[in-house]
Amino acid sequence: MPQLGETVTEGTVTRWLKTIGDRVEIDEPLLEVSTDKVDTEIPSAAAGVLSEILIPEGDTVPIGTALARIGDGAADTATATGTDRAAATTDPEEDPAEVPPAEDDETPAPEPVVDVRDAPPATLRTTGATGSATFLSPVVRRLLEEHDLHPSEVQATGAGGRLTAADVRAHARAHAPPPPSAGPSTSDGPPGAPGPSTPEAPESGPPTVSPPADSTPPADTDEVIPFSSIRRRTAAHMVTSLATSAHTLVAVEVDYHRVEQTRAVHKEPFREREGVGLSYLPFIARAVVDAIGEYPAINASVGDDELVVHHDINLGIAVDLDFDGLIVPVVRRAHHLRLGALTRAMADQAAKARAGSLAPDDVTGGTFTITNAGGYGTLLTTPIIAQPQVAILSTDGIAMRPAAVRQPGGAWGLTVHPLGNLALSFDHRAFDGAYASAFMARVREILQDRDWAAEVGT
Repeated sequence: MPQLGETVTEGTVTRWLKTIGDRVEIDEPLLEVSTDKVDTEIPSAAAGVLSEILIPEGDTVPIGTALARIGDGAADTATATGTDRAAATTDPEEDPAEVPPAEDDETPAPEPVVDVRDAPPATLRTTGATGSATFLSPVVRRLLEEHDLHPSEVQATGAGGRLTAADVRAHARAHAPPPPSAGPSTSDGPPGAPGPSTPEAPESGPPTVSPPADSTPPADTDEVIPFSSIRRRTAAHMVTSLATSAHTLVAVEVDYHRVEQTRAVHKEPFREREGVGLSYLPFIARAVVDAIGEYPAINASVGDDELVVHHDINLGIAVDLDFDGLIVPVVRRAHHLRLGALTRAMADQAAKARAGSLAPDDVTGGTFTITNAGGYGTLLTTPIIAQPQVAILSTDGIAMRPAAVRQPGGAWGLTVHPLGNLALSFDHRAFDGAYASAFMARVREILQDRDWAAEVGT
């Protein structure tokens, strides 16, 4: 399995494009792989005949795992598609010199279970319910350590016997000790008597997420629609994010009068010149990037016990895929782009997302995300943070509404301006509400006061 992004640790084989016996050339598409970031084709690392498929469709394996063997069709020499082409015929976690030859009449011994508390992260594997080797993701490792559990103690329900974070949390809940009692309940005592004490919150780690109640079986008139792969990955990421970050929301109302004046004059010449429209979103993105320069902690991620502030602003723009899922392509080094260049870059990434032509590098490395629901006339949205980022901005509908405006003589007057809300979901572990509010106030100030006409042509 090749490396498909700096934060990607595993991938799922979704479809083989070749069958055993087919001839393949170097860099010819060989299979399709799905990760939590992107769906992509994997090219062949060698030319020859596909002699063996090691990982079937639907299996999830860690980065570096050999996926197939390719030979010349006559000899036993072969290579596998993976990260390391030179050592592709062996398991990436084994030293070929230390693997003894197998006896023809012997059944290989099962892979021993590795204690998560003793093994290095790169070699953590366990044996799931199916008996197959399963990779332990960093999230699963952390949860096992927090609850002092061995992988063999937890029933694995993931694909191919994979141990998931939900499995660990469910096991921990089922075996949690009852909370200490502080005496009789308030219903048995006099009014005002203290009730049972509340257990102290754990010192570290995200809160556990309660599983949903058993759903009602579908009726004959119901339609059952299986989740797509991107919907499943999106759902898993959202649940993980809510369990990881201390989500908090702050919102401001923005007067887009000056932005609208610029759009009214320049949007048609801009479209003719650049080939893309000039919506409100690039103005918002430009204001956000500039405000981050003054409030850099917004563009950060949370480490073990630290805040990692990123100096490059890699701006993620959420793109809806016809209601079938959400993908977030990244505009890299957005702080070096003025309005015109930023508009083009955002339009290019959105077009690639809808055409399904994003590369892994297009969806990795984001440091701050904007999601735009404003086209549907929303009033206020509360987005979920894209991990490991610490904040995400949502844009809402812009409509003509009454606004109090100071007149040239200093008096206030009532007029009609285009108004809309911006909302910031942020991780309260990273900074406090005052910092987030100051950032949003600065974004609003830039949008309302900047001479945007001077930037449209750049």
